[in-house]
Amino acid sequence: MKGTADGEQGMTMRQLALCDEEVAGAEVIPLYEEAEEPRPARGMRRAGVLLVACGLALLPWLYVLATGLPATATAAHWPVAWVGLDALEALGLIATGLLAARGDRRHALAAASTATLLVVDAWFDTTTAAPGGDFATAVAMALGAELPLAALCGRLALRALSRRA
Repeated sequence: MKGTADGEQGMTMRQLALCDEEVAGAEVIPLYEEAEEPRPARGMRRAGVLLVACGLALLPWLYVLATGLPATATAAHWPVAWVGLDALEALGLIATGLLAARGDRRHALAAASTATLLVVDAWFDTTTAAPGGDFATAVAMALGAELPLAALCGRLALRALSRRA
């Protein structure tokens, strides 16, 4: 039995069992106390309450949008919107990759943002695509590139956040 205290090295299993019985009635003291989660600062709590209130206030607005928007619309800057979204995705992927490769924990922030952008892109690509070839291309891009990359970025973010500082 390597690594045990002197005197215990020659003990048999029966002797160890007797020692365990002697210890069974003793008070067990944990090696470390689990720290309680610190209570967030008052400003953080207020921000949290404000964000929840804003989210709840948006729920009726969703009904207004769902029942009031026209089925089709024309956007004056359609190419700028899509190029801008894809440019942000490219920057997010590059930033996440560079930070992760350097071992910088801030990659979690870039990864979470990039995952969100990729999911939004997949959503809007598929929901705004014309039926037929455009829709098939949008689904292929979503399933083959955008959503798998979003899942990878999400995993990177969660792994980094679950590690202790």
